[in-house]
Amino acid sequence: MTRLYNRAFDILKTEVEKCAQVDIAGPAAKKIVIKKLHKLRSQSGEPATAAEIRSIVKEQYPEFSEKALQDAEKVNRPSIKGIFLELTGLALLATAGLLWVANLPYPMIRKPVAKAAPMLLLPSYISMDHNYKQATALVEQADQLVNKATSAADINLGAQKVQKAQTHLNALPVWFLGYYPQRYCTFFSCSWQFTLDEFETARKQIGRIEAKAFQEKNAFKMLNEATESIAIAQQQYNVASTPEEQKQAIGDWQAAIDVLEEIPSSTLAGKTARPKLTAAKRDLKEEAGIAAGNMRSGSLIEAAKQFGMAAATASQNPPHSAQQWQQIADLWQEAINRLKQVRVDNPGYLEAQTKLAEYQINLGNAQIRRQNERDSEAAMKRAKNLIADWQRYALNENPNTGVLASKLQDIINQLDLVKPGTTPHAEAQELLKFANNKLKELSK
Repeated sequence: MTRLYNRAFDILKTEVEKCAQVDIAGPAAKKIVIKKLHKLRSQSGEPATAAEIRSIVKEQYPEFSEKALQDAEKVNRPSIKGIFLELTGLALLATAGLLWVANLPYPMIRKPVAKAAPMLLLPSYISMDHNYKQATALVEQADQLVNKATSAADINLGAQKVQKAQTHLNALPVWFLGYYPQRYCTFFSCSWQFTLDEFETARKQIGRIEAKAFQEKNAFKMLNEATESIAIAQQQYNVASTPEEQKQAIGDWQAAIDVLEEIPSSTLAGKTARPKLTAAKRDLKEEAGIAAGNMRSGSLIEAAKQFGMAAATASQNPPHSAQQWQQIADLWQEAINRLKQVRVDNPGYLEAQTKLAEYQINLGNAQIRRQNERDSEAAMKRAKNLIADWQRYALNENPNTGVLASKLQDIINQLDLVKPGTTPHAEAQELLKFANNKLKELSK
């Protein structure tokens, strides 16, 4: 109990305020006294004596009213009503504690209580009866909503019901099933039988409904996503400006149709998806027929570009052999062959014709380079044969200068046939320089 009760504090506070108005110390002394009185109020123990209270107030206000001190001392004790309320509270607390202990979830406590004083277990019985009835009703509702659903809203509501049913079922103490509820059931007409088999049956039923609801939710999720994907693919197809974009849109369209086909037919979403699947396939077939030609032409143009790029890459860093120029020409020819297959009514026809003209020019250049390479290689071979013949004749004793000069001129004529940009051109220039120098020496 507090050492200074409220009524005593109010009397003292009123007198302190009167003294503060006439005393020199004023508010400062008032603050000190009130603080000490508050401290007494916060302390627990025997009520403060008159001497204690007097020492607190007289220290700051020597003229403090004795009558106020006496009145405060009289009321500074607990009232009969307060004591009664405290005792009542303690009794209620003890009763609640006893009930709490009696209803603890332990068979070693409940079993003897159920035999000797079953009514002490009334809170447990009431809770069990409520949870059982709620679980049974909610399971039935969930079963109807999920297994006989007509919309996604029914599935969602059924899933909520089954979750609530599971909550109530979890509140049933399995360890207490069969522990003497006969007295309670006699008075309150229990609707359950308190058997473990019944509990397990309800739990399995909830599990089946949860699995069904989960499957239905997933099916509706697939349906919604596929329907949205089809709409997006159709929009992308309508605004596509190139065969590649049309091809991408049709691919997305087909992928969404594949998702629709994967929805289990046993689900509500599967049944809902059937007419949508038929319509989506029909629309795709119509549009795909139109786009097929465009996509084929687009593929031809793209393939031609790839051959052209390969030919252009192979043409870099000349000179090349005649065989390499032949391979380059073949690549240009492959590109041209594909471009020629693009039909006049195709949107990519103009692009195909532009590339065709470019590639035909490149093919002609490659063929010219190939022929130049062949002619230069042949001229170089003849020049080397003449050089060997000239060297053998020059080794004879007293060779004819005119004959040597004539042979050198033949060599020079063949070397002049080696064209720039061919593989033997650099070597031909070196040999040509040597032959001209020798010819000059013979002319001296």
